[in-house]
Amino acid sequence: MTGEDGYFGERVARRYDESSADMFLPGIVDTAVDVLAELTGTGTALELGIGTGRIALPLSQRGVKVRGIDLSRAMVARLHAKPGGSAIDVTIGDFSTAQVPDTFSLVYSVFNTITYLTSQEAQVACFRNVAAHLQPGGRFVVEVEVPEVRKLPPGHKIVPLYSSGTQWAFDVYDMSTQSMTSNYIEIENGRGENHSIPFRYVWPSELDLMAQMAGLRLYNRWGGWTRHPFTHESAKHVSVWEKPGY
Repeated sequence: MTGEDGYFGERVARRYDESSADMFLPGIVDTAVDVLAELTGTGTALELGIGTGRIALPLSQRGVKVRGIDLSRAMVARLHAKPGGSAIDVTIGDFSTAQVPDTFSLVYSVFNTITYLTSQEAQVACFRNVAAHLQPGGRFVVEVEVPEVRKLPPGHKIVPLYSSGTQWAFDVYDMSTQSMTSNYIEIENGRGENHSIPFRYVWPSELDLMAQMAGLRLYNRWGGWTRHPFTHESAKHVSVWEKPGY
């Protein structure tokens, strides 16, 4: 059961930056922001699932006007509490359907956020919503992992993520529905807590078809923010689709 903030309520939000600390390292953030700033150009950008502002804040510090959509008020409250965060306008809602009264030269979704939409229908709707918010010639950028199903031995459905004396995490895959859950167990002060977050994993070719259905065309695909080639061994991809100009 989830509250109005979905799976990123106060309990998750208050620890999000700390638990994802590796993703906040300057070498990771700056490389992504370099690409996004270049693709935005002199226009404006919209982030889907803006969260606590890991990417939006440094991108706005580059002089890019950034807006956001996010379901979690708890996450957005932390963004707005950070220096410069109050200047970023955020629409509260589901980014597959929420409307923002503007159009953009860039819409982007990073760090697997597209997979928080847990049905194919919602992911298709997201592409259509993005297309409606893009200016002619605008681009949609998605950073997402390639599904790790090659790690599954025959007959198994669990992929371990990490373990320690007090923390364990693992993903559970359902190959028949392309659904998965990330499960986290933590013991603190002798008390155990666990939470699970559902996802729908999606293949690059499937995303391309969703883009085509929304009237977008593939502009480029890389194996990461350094723009190295995407290959059959790539663990993730950064894909860019473009809305044709008039």
